[in-house]
Amino acid sequence: MLRPGMRHLCATALLTTLAGCGDDGTGNVTATVSISTNPSTTQDTGDTQDPTGSTSAPTTSTSEASGVSDSSDTTTSTTSPVTSSTTDGPGTSTSTTDGPGTSTSTTDGPGTSTSTTDDTTTTSTTGPQPCAEDTLQCDGNVEKICDGMGGFKSETPCAEVCAEPLGCVACEPGTSKCEGDQVMVCNDQGEWVAGDSCDPLLGLACDANFGQCVGACANLGTSYIGCEYYPTVTQQLDVYVGPGNPYAVAVANTTANAATVTVHRGPNQVAQQMVAANSVAVITLPWVTQLTGGTGPTVKVTDGAYRLRSTQPVTVYQFNPLNADVTNDASLLLPVNTWTGNYLAAAWTHWNPYPGFIAITAHQDGTVVNVKAPKNGVPTQAGGGIDAQGNGNNITLDDGDVLQITSANGGDPTGTIVTANKPIQVIGGHDCTQVPIGTVACDHLEESMFPIEALAKKYIVAPPVQVPNNALEKAVIVRVVASEDNTTLTFTPDQPGNKVLAKAGDFVQLAQSTNKYVVEADKKILVTEYMVGQGANFGTSDPAMLVAVPSEQFRSSYLFYAQTAWSANFVDIIAPNNSMVQVDGAAVNNFAAIGASGYSLAHVKLSNAGNGSHTVTSNNKVGISVYGVIDYGSYWYPGGLDLDVIPQ
Repeated sequence: MLRPGMRHLCATALLTTLAGCGDDGTGNVTATVSISTNPSTTQDTGDTQDPTGSTSAPTTSTSEASGVSDSSDTTTSTTSPVTSSTTDGPGTSTSTTDGPGTSTSTTDGPGTSTSTTDDTTTTSTTGPQPCAEDTLQCDGNVEKICDGMGGFKSETPCAEVCAEPLGCVACEPGTSKCEGDQVMVCNDQGEWVAGDSCDPLLGLACDANFGQCVGACANLGTSYIGCEYYPTVTQQLDVYVGPGNPYAVAVANTTANAATVTVHRGPNQVAQQMVAANSVAVITLPWVTQLTGGTGPTVKVTDGAYRLRSTQPVTVYQFNPLNADVTNDASLLLPVNTWTGNYLAAAWTHWNPYPGFIAITAHQDGTVVNVKAPKNGVPTQAGGGIDAQGNGNNITLDDGDVLQITSANGGDPTGTIVTANKPIQVIGGHDCTQVPIGTVACDHLEESMFPIEALAKKYIVAPPVQVPNNALEKAVIVRVVASEDNTTLTFTPDQPGNKVLAKAGDFVQLAQSTNKYVVEADKKILVTEYMVGQGANFGTSDPAMLVAVPSEQFRSSYLFYAQTAWSANFVDIIAPNNSMVQVDGAAVNNFAAIGASGYSLAHVKLSNAGNGSHTVTSNNKVGISVYGVIDYGSYWYPGGLDLDVIPQ
């Protein structure tokens, strides 16, 4: 507590010598004086005892009328050790420590605090700062350019929208709108560009509320079920090309709504058909003789493929030809939404003069294709940008164009790597060949290749059943193709054959057998199976080709088609042990374990009554293959699959 008479002394000491003033009971004197130039004057005196027993001097506040003070809006406080605080303008404070125990704080302007201690200065911002010169800001729909001093150089009302940091632009990046059936998307530069086209032939319309396509075909996922396909005619013996042996597609409607299916070749519509709910329709199409004629050479055919569009999700299988006759096969077609630009192809050895082939189809204009033959080159009939070793670079295809590569004597396209800058379809096969070479008779081979992204490292090999002895199995030849260099294979149980594939595109061919086994690799592989010819004495049928489906792509339900004119049609099912599986609503009870794989195999004969539409359902995900046989003829294809991306 200040003793009487000391208060005047303290104030005087503060203003003159900044010496300590006040008595804390030990002889030390402390004083605090506050001077403020506010319009009113208030003086208050009181004693304060702190918890340690020290005594602080009362606080004196003096306010003077405007113009009397040396510094407007200034506050100074002093203690011993001395602290001085000065406010020169609203909101700015400067604090300086000049030595041990001394601090000075000054407020100079809005929002800025500066502190100096022992030659160290720290400045912090406590309020909004003027934007840097030439910075663009949007105030609603007005573009403003900062002048760096808290103002703006210019203010421009926008005709459409203001988007930082672009300014006045046509649209807010990331938004979309409809222009008829066309989705327009705002790009990163604030410009409208064409997005998806909401194709009415795919049952799509543009929803103005969301700026996107809507309809049953809008969100399909990645499986064999889709709305847009490209049926592609491939090499075939001329004698079986004609009205009596039509090329055809079977379209299975997977939904409870009727589907309208429309087929074009180039700009020309060639077919349109309604497919009833949960039903199948067969659509015959003209042969494309540029792709079937003769035995080569390699050709690039403008608008060589058909474009098939459906208003409801469907599955599509192509038959080359449709009739149960000699030299035919069938393929499961993959919808456009599952295509990629990376494929590993399989076919079969050239059987002079009949070639193996790879058919590549584009969906978009300006598709640039590169083809790398296995083993640095194999004998190939040159043409269409492909050289005599089976290699080709920067071959441009437009929507619907087909590049069909055909082998030369001694060549085999298996292991060819096909890449493109846009999604493509790849079909591999053979004009007509023996399997194995030297065993009668020859038959047409073809199958859609799965994108490398959908391949896996582990597959189950299981042969089909013999006909007419449905208790025995038919021998197959198996090829395993590497997608990467230095691929190591393991077979369970072990199978004779090379276990290391040195280069991408290298393959091992396992001799014909009825063995069931698991093939596993340390990198992704393509596995193909080939029925042997009827002359191999494994029952009725002839060569046919199947691409094996890995268990990662199995499904719990399938809708598929089997041509009813064949002598016998089967669906083979690979299922986890103890699965409950039904075919056309009937339980399957004839499963047999595939070694210690954890999977079992069942052969189920299909009824030829009805329209050829069949279903498989299960409580677990299962794999299916579908095939039909006649005397010296057969077809074989996967009944369906998912096409999810499997990590490498």
